[in-house]
Amino acid sequence: MEYVLKTNALKKSYKNSTILNGLTMNIPKGSIYGFVGRNGAGKTTLIRVICGLQEPTEGEYLIYGISNKNKDILKVRRRIGAVVETPSIYLDMTAEENLKEQYRILGMPSFDGISDILKLVGLENTGKKKSKNFSLGMKQRLGIAIALAGSPDFLILDEPVNGLDPQGIVEIRELILRLNREHRITVLISSHILGELEKLATHFGFIDKGQIIKEISADELESVCRKCVRVTVSDTKILSRVLDKIGLEYSILSDYEADIFGKISVTELTMKLASENCEIKSIHEHDESLENYYINLVGGGKNE
Repeated sequence: MEYVLKTNALKKSYKNSTILNGLTMNIPKGSIYGFVGRNGAGKTTLIRVICGLQEPTEGEYLIYGISNKNKDILKVRRRIGAVVETPSIYLDMTAEENLKEQYRILGMPSFDGISDILKLVGLENTGKKKSKNFSLGMKQRLGIAIALAGSPDFLILDEPVNGLDPQGIVEIRELILRLNREHRITVLISSHILGELEKLATHFGFIDKGQIIKEISADELESVCRKCVRVTVSDTKILSRVLDKIGLEYSILSDYEADIFGKISVTELTMKLASENCEIKSIHEHDESLENYYINLVGGGKNE
């Protein structure tokens, strides 16, 4: 598998504080990588290091196979577009003027493509309206437009839907999906709105205390978190024997608890268990969300 970004035992320390503590992560080319972690876990620090805004204390990262210790990292970093923390926009400029300024900063030879970018992010009809009068969602889309100015194929978005209303969240979601699917841009997106990440990400990386504690694809996560019926019985050994006869897939969680996958007849199951002196004590639908999965992964507590 080809990776846009790989980090190896990356560390970032300040005087008496270690923010990244041997972080190793792998972002596949073409993916939307959901970066999940509490406040202070190290997400923004990692993003700042990758974008060249800070230097790592130890370890290494590679962008498209080029190490940060290689002088060519400056060239390959041009393939990155990023919105870190808040969009960097000039409030007294229009959307078009903001993009023209970014083109100048990047040394672009002409303003070709600006109208296409504005159309892509849904800001083609803002005319002479200054960005200070934009809604929060429009400002966020302008920030993404500026990040797209250099035609990057790796886009890094730090909390892109933070503070947006439901309509703004939908607009950003659809934009990210379009950039990924139609323009083949790999996206690293951190967000504390985990339900939103579930609708976007093809891969997930869970960070805690400066380390990646789990990387998992969306397909693998769906398998782990898929809907099931959770039953509590007097004896799961008898339950497993009965379920094997019925031909249902299941997972034994303890001596008394199990998850059953697929459609079941509660009446049939109850009768078959009763015939073998096994009692159903409780039964309910269970669907583990990304949020619950994350909380269980880090050992409880409030997520970011």
